[in-house]
Amino acid sequence: MHWLDVERIAEELVDRHGDIDPMSISFPRLKALVEALPGFKEEPGHPCNERILEAIQQAWIDQRE
Repeated sequence: MHWLDVERIAEELVDRHGDIDPMSISFPRLKALVEALPGFKEEPGHPCNERILEAIQQAWIDQRE
């Protein structure tokens, strides 16, 4: 799993951090939560950026609804 696996990351965040409101999380904290997920590994050529974090945050919100 890496940064472009937005939906899978969102599913993992719902399962592991259901007590966190994704609408109020900061991007630095979101990045840290993703990097701590089991099986996550940053791929060369696919670094994290604000656009990816926004997509993960939105997918996390969508998964909770």
